[in-house]
Order: sequence, then structure tokens, then C-alpha cells
Amino acid sequence: MKNILVAGASGYVGSRLVPRLLDRGYTVRCLARNPEALKGRGWQRAEVVFGNTLEPDSLLHAMNGMNAAFYLIHAMGGSADFRSIDQQSARNFAQAAKKIGLKRIIYLGGLSSDTEALSEHLRSRQEVGEILAKSGIPVTELRASIIIGSGSASFAIIRDLARKLPVMITPRWVQSKCQPIAIRDVLHYLTGALEHPETGGKIFDIGGLEILTYRQMIEQVAEIMRRKIIIVDVPVLTPRLSAYWLNIVTSVPMGIAFPLVEGLRNDTICRDQRIDKLIVFEKTPFRAAVQDALEKEGQKNIESSWTGASSGKSVPYPGEGEKLLSDNQVIRCRCSCVEIFNRIQRIGGENGWYYANWAWRVRGIIDRLIGGVGMRRGRRHPSDLRVGDALDFWRVEQFTPGVMLRLRAEMKVPGTAWLEFRVQENSDNTCLFRQTALFKPSGWFGYVYWYMMAPAHFLIFRNMARHIVNHMRYRS
Repeated sequence: MKNILVAGASGYVGSRLVPRLLDRGYTVRCLARNPEALKGRGWQRAEVVFGNTLEPDSLLHAMNGMNAAFYLIHAMGGSADFRSIDQQSARNFAQAAKKIGLKRIIYLGGLSSDTEALSEHLRSRQEVGEILAKSGIPVTELRASIIIGSGSASFAIIRDLARKLPVMITPRWVQSKCQPIAIRDVLHYLTGALEHPETGGKIFDIGGLEILTYRQMIEQVAEIMRRKIIIVDVPVLTPRLSAYWLNIVTSVPMGIAFPLVEGLRNDTICRDQRIDKLIVFEKTPFRAAVQDALEKEGQKNIESSWTGASSGKSVPYPGEGEKLLSDNQVIRCRCSCVEIFNRIQRIGGENGWYYANWAWRVRGIIDRLIGGVGMRRGRRHPSDLRVGDALDFWRVEQFTPGVMLRLRAEMKVPGTAWLEFRVQENSDNTCLFRQTALFKPSGWFGYVYWYMMAPAHFLIFRNMARHIVNHMRYRS
């Protein structure tokens, strides 16, 4: 089986699996709701096709000619009703796979016990596996606990707690046991399952070498980071209160933190080791996985991240002639368009927004307090951008190097907002810089919000545009 479909190729695990499949000689087709988001990944030998698991007809075209598929999709963090979305997505995928005649499906689920009262998140992961199996196609379901690696949401929570808090008052879930697994080991198991057809139709637990409590993990990460931390656990913090707390303290927003924390009441340890007799490799110790993740984060060498998953619904960019609320800043100057765009391309993250960074941070704090993503996601790389990247509380929606950058807002606003930058070189050797903020209000409150914020928006956007250009005009 050489023709492999990867559903969820833009996600944390999928983005790392695709290049490994290519290196092993497979023909890989990537399923994507936004194919543009995968074009900058450097996967020249991978085919990228449009496909949405909530649009069944798109799946038939995507699966045509494929032998096997990896199903790496789940809706956590994308909707309050993620469980029903997970079920419908799996049902559509299974039906399309049966019609096309796929030979194998490999699914990465969550480690749990069939006898415990599961959180909604873990129950949803199990239900997806059950729905895929009902297709009659041999399904290999791999169940994993916390994944340790640069860019992992679970690891980001543990890292931020260890880094920021000298004293922690924690709920009882810090005593729950888990079997963390390095991302590289997850990839070993996924590719190994594909190459061992005897794993078809079976469920396997996959985990690392050690069984640890969450408290032990936090303490070990703090020790590796040379931080001292005191942990006091109390019985009064509910999962929702814990998630609000993590939303404030860590980089992971509420929409992801809550289902993760809710699942921490369950022990997630391997009940059997059957798969290790089929797929044999040297597992990564917990401390080695942590050190590797921290080293890559320090070098800004993160292959994929949880921030790559969009936290908002896909909204089409307004067509020509559609009336929207806007703020336009246009500057003509005798500057290099290339140098101006290089500055635009570095906006956000540690580089800041070139004007009133304190105001951007305050807006991020407010967004966090009301359950949004806030400004802590930063950016994947200090200067490199690609479609689909998170950029503080924006998402890169369109990017043409040297010409145009368009961002879509993912903060909590009563509508949809875009921020676009363009440069154009004129025949008289001047550069035309255009910065446009667009807002599509949702109901009357959207209009109230826009006009209430208009004075602040005008001040910030006007001076941001001027600082971008003046940096080039007056630099020494």
C-alpha cells in the first residue's frame, strides 16, 4: 500500500507525519480545508487536495486512488459542541472510505479505560474510533496519553506552569497518573502500524517508558529548566475553574484548556504492551523528550504547533463591492518596497506591532478573560510566515511574499475582522504602502463595537502605518 491519504495534515501530529511518510517512499495526499495553508510546508512531493469531513462529497474525490488513510482529526477547541462535530466528521469519513474501498484506516485516539467514567473529550475520542470501525474497513486505533514535544498543547501547559509560577495551588488532578509519550515515538507507532497490516482491526495503547503523575511531570520540567517550584494541591478547584486559571497563566486558551483539564481526572496509562512486540524501537525517556522540546523552542525550530489549528470558523473574505466597515491608511514614500515589506513580515510576536504595544497587550488580556486566544500564541518564527500561521490573536489568511499580507482576527469580537498590508512599487521609484482594517459586523452590537472603538482604532492603525514606513524613511 503506497498511496496514503492524511486527514489532518495541517495539525500538530499530521504536519510531522507527512514528511516522514514521504521519506519512506510513500505517495502522500493531504486532505485540507484550506489547501493554501499547506503549500508553504515544503512538501514538494505531497499532493494537497481540498476536503472537508463535514462535506461528504469532497471526501470521495480526495480518497479516489488511495489505499490507506490516517485519520488525525478532532474538533477540540474549535467548537463548544466538539463531540457532535467529531461524530459527524468520523461518520462521513467512514462512509466515503467504504464507498471508495480503502484497505486501511489508522486513527490516533486518546488513552483511557473502557471501564472508567470518561470526560467528554476522551469519550469523544473513543466514539470516533468506534464509528470508523463500523465501516467494515480494518481500523488500527492507537490510543496515546500526553504528547511531549515542541509545539504540543499539553506540553505547553506543563512548561508554562513550571516556568511562571514559583508556588502553585493545584486541584487533585495533579495526582492523576499518565504515561507521556514523545512525539517522535508517536510517529514511530503511526508509521509502524501502516507497515504492519496485522494491526488492522485492533486497538492498541501507546505510551512512553515512565508512568508519572502530573505533579511529577511539572516538577521534573521545572528541574530541567532550573526552576524551583512548590506545589500544594487542594480539593476545591473544579475542572472549569482550573481551565480558567490555566487560560490566564499559560499560552493555551480556554477552548483547548477545558477539555484537556476535564480529561485529567482519568488515569491515562497503558493497560497492555502488545504493540511493542510488533513495532520495536528504542523509546524516548521523558526527560530526554522534554530537553529536546525545550531546545527546539529556544532555537525557534518548531516543526508544528497546536497554534496551527484555527480557533475560529472559516469566513470567506468579502467579495468586491461588499460594503464593510473599514480603516484605510495609505502612504506614498521614497522607500524600498522590499524593505518595507520585510518589516511588515516581522510584525507581531516578540517584534511587536510598531505602535502602542501596551494597548495590544491589554486587548489580549481582555480577550483571554472572556475566553479568547489572547496574544500569547506569538508567532511560529520571528520573520518567516506562511498561510495558516497563528500571529498573536490573528491568523495568516493570505500571503504573497513582497506584495501582500492578510490577517484574519481570532480574538472575540462581534463580527469578523481582517487586517491587510500591501506594497506597490510605482514607475517614479516611489512605494505605495496601503494598510486596511476591515470589519464585518454580526448584528447591531457589531456596529456599536466598531463605532465605539473607532477613535482608538484610528489612532493605533494610523500611527502603526506611519511607524512602519518612517522606520525606513528616517533610519540611519
